[in-house]
Amino acid sequence: MTHRNAPLTVLGRERAVDQVIRKGRPIAHVAAEFHIARATLSK
Repeated sequence: MTHRNAPLTVLGRERAVDQVIRKGRPIAHVAAEFHIARATLSK
C-alpha cells in the first residue's frame, strides 16, 4: 500500500518501467508523462 501523497502506485511504477525497458522509450520522456523526476524513474 502506498501513502496518499505518493505520485505512483505499484501498478503505476510497473507501467512506467515497462515503457522504458520493454518499449525502449527514453527515461526523460516517460518521467515527464508520469509527472515524476527522471532520477526517480532511474531508480
